[in-house]
Amino acid sequence: MKIVRISLWHLPLTSHTAYHMASGKSCETVETAVIAVETDTGLTGWGEVCPIPHYLPAYARGVGPALAELAPVLIGGDPLGAEALIARAEAWLPDHRYAKSALDIAFWDLTGQAAGLPLFALLGGQRQADLPLYHSITCIAPDEMVRIAREAQASGITQFQAKLGASGDWATDVERLTKLCETIGPGPLIYGDWNCGATSLDAIRVGRAVAHLDVMLEQPCATLADCARVQRATGLPMKLDELAHDAGTLLEAHRLGIMDAVALKLSKFGGLSALRRARDLCLHLGARMCIEDTWGSDIATAAALHLGAATDPARVLNVCDLSGYVAPRLAPDAPTRSNGRIAPPTGPGLGITIDRAALGQPDLILD
Repeated sequence: MKIVRISLWHLPLTSHTAYHMASGKSCETVETAVIAVETDTGLTGWGEVCPIPHYLPAYARGVGPALAELAPVLIGGDPLGAEALIARAEAWLPDHRYAKSALDIAFWDLTGQAAGLPLFALLGGQRQADLPLYHSITCIAPDEMVRIAREAQASGITQFQAKLGASGDWATDVERLTKLCETIGPGPLIYGDWNCGATSLDAIRVGRAVAHLDVMLEQPCATLADCARVQRATGLPMKLDELAHDAGTLLEAHRLGIMDAVALKLSKFGGLSALRRARDLCLHLGARMCIEDTWGSDIATAAALHLGAATDPARVLNVCDLSGYVAPRLAPDAPTRSNGRIAPPTGPGLGITIDRAALGQPDLILD
């Protein structure tokens, strides 16, 4: 099998609500980059990457130049097995992992299609039929966050991520977490997420004020050292997100005791190949995992679900139906949530059918 053409589209994905986060970050309409890798066999593999602005060193309009730079390596290359061609791409253009994430997903899609198997069969075998979801709650007035949590709980959700820090007032964050715990009741998991936007002082004040509640903290500060300071001062479990992006950061976070849970995101690590290795390391370290991506639609969601389904259920904290948060949908047959859970596709490769008409004309064609 040889690659004969790579096409790229940029599409706006509009969230069902504006997501407000600490440090002035927001997420409402975000551009996603979708690629199609066509081969001389007639098979086409699909990939996607959707960086959130001001979140990571990545941007959607950087995908096209990276693909153009990699064209001499990619066109005519064999995508089967994914990791061999990605290794050649890495030698040609180091890093730019977010752009390579979309490529790697497309190569895995092609490999699964050629084998006639869903990706979870190639990633270790299906370990569970469906996976638990969490619901992310934008950082707004505490009572409105409670209303959103009630609606999500009524749909079967038992894990809730509450965005914190947008109001710049640590006491309001305490109110947010306290009211959510009172409303949702004992048992469900609630964690407060600052997206790196808190000082260690504010995060410690919040953590100590809610230390009697069953809550987890997520990525309060911009450095591992500050996150560790918060954990030691509050005694609360911690989930790592933005700072987890390779084996080194995972090992250091584990050493510091701040990785009770960790978000493993496709575009941060560079696709399914790298995320599978991170998954295996986390299995060794004993961390619970949220297997997902930074943002995206049906392609990114399907890729993450396949890896989640192939992971020990005892170690999968949750996954995210990213495509359920945004419009438009790119694949009419893609999975949707049901009673707080979601199942991976079962067709060959990613197992979804992309609606090319919804994409329009490509912004870039390499052949």
